[in-house]
Amino acid sequence: MAPELLTAYLEAALLTSRGPVTVDALMEALGDDTLQVSDIEAALEGIRRKLDKPECGFRLERVAAGWRFVTPVELDDVLRTFHGITARQRLSQAALEVLAIVGHRQPVTLPEINFLRGANSTGVIRTLLDRGLVRLAGRKKVVGNPFLYRTTKEFLIHFGLDRIEELPEPEKMIQDESPEAN
Repeated sequence: MAPELLTAYLEAALLTSRGPVTVDALMEALGDDTLQVSDIEAALEGIRRKLDKPECGFRLERVAAGWRFVTPVELDDVLRTFHGITARQRLSQAALEVLAIVGHRQPVTLPEINFLRGANSTGVIRTLLDRGLVRLAGRKKVVGNPFLYRTTKEFLIHFGLDRIEELPEPEKMIQDESPEAN
């Protein structure tokens, strides 16, 4: 397949997809045995570099083990006005705390989350389950068999992460914010 045609196909596929698209899904859809994963990755990186300019209205990012088009954060206010979106659904401080615990300790139980936070997190977990940011991951084999919780692909997408390992370590964040670090 000619490189220009491959780029056009990838751009069209990503533009029309509802979420991040994996390289494997792109390869399968192409059905071209002459293409390698490295060819697709190189073409995607080329698209990303081409769009990584201040004058471009969208970017290509790697997230949740796939690729998707996104708009630059600088255009957020203009796009919200254009689309008539007035309210933002923000996560509460409690929700962010629970997400940080689940993200770093997964799989984790509600009693473990409550202990680490020093507060009852039942309502917060319920909200995060409803929003699809955490999911049930079975039961822990201890007395009472409490549910185990993990983050979801939607969590990765929401925070713009490709893999959970990209989540910053809390200790590193504390060091970065200390006055001595400046």
